[in-house]
Amino acid sequence: MKVAITGSSGLIGGALVKDLRGDGHEVLRLVRREPAKPDEGRWDPQGTVDTRALEGCDAVVHLAGAGIADRPWTDSYKQKIRDSRVRGTQVLAEAIAGLGGKPRVLVSGSAIGYYGDTGGREVDEEAPMGSGFLAELVRDWEAAASPAADAGVRVVHARTGIVLAREGGTLGKTLPLFKLGLGGKLGDGRQWVSWISITDHLAALRHLIDHDLAGPVNLTAPKPVTNATYTQAVGQALGRPTALTVPKFALRLALRELADEGPLISQRVLPRRLEASGFTFAHSDVDSAVSAAIR
Repeated sequence: MKVAITGSSGLIGGALVKDLRGDGHEVLRLVRREPAKPDEGRWDPQGTVDTRALEGCDAVVHLAGAGIADRPWTDSYKQKIRDSRVRGTQVLAEAIAGLGGKPRVLVSGSAIGYYGDTGGREVDEEAPMGSGFLAELVRDWEAAASPAADAGVRVVHARTGIVLAREGGTLGKTLPLFKLGLGGKLGDGRQWVSWISITDHLAALRHLIDHDLAGPVNLTAPKPVTNATYTQAVGQALGRPTALTVPKFALRLALRELADEGPLISQRVLPRRLEASGFTFAHSDVDSAVSAAIR
């Protein structure tokens, strides 16, 4: 196949490029700067796409967007998060819709933030939209891909949970603290965490390209855990204590609004559509996923 990828410099995008090329597929990296290599094409998330580079692609995987948990949510940064996703997706979808030779599938990044705080209740893709900034963002983010779907392209929204990887994300950023014995649960630790190993996340993206799925698909492992259980799994894998607790007030002071839609939110999300399509997880329990990630 020939696969175009946005966000190829990120944690997931970079790993997906390597994974696809390792299996002999051709990868086109859509970059925001002037292309410097033969495998690069230019795109501007706020306006233009080099459609000549996209011609002949079998699939497009759209992973670009400003980091949601990279910094506190000021009004200006929330606008940056929104513009990078909603406008960027619309620009790409419109470019795909106008191609003579369209890709057969657009796998567009999304998030389980759509469901809001689910408490202890299990939810799948049939669950209604929750409330809050992230839920509204995901609603508009997914709707922005409509031009591609209206043009006959199969569009999949990859609603992703917390990706466990040593190189980055939640686990990668906190590993130094855990290694020092300073890891601990967040608040009371009872909030549910819906996670997926990076190995399974890459395999799931490949699965979405190859299988006849459309619409929202949850990319989470089948066994969500509480924050306390996740914290214990990381500590055990490293052989370090995890007796500390980060108080809720400290998280809110440091992260502001992000705290209540990020580390303190409870999301118990199940990958019903992914499993029903025949996908098999390499890491269905958090202990094996954490251990594999930090090796």
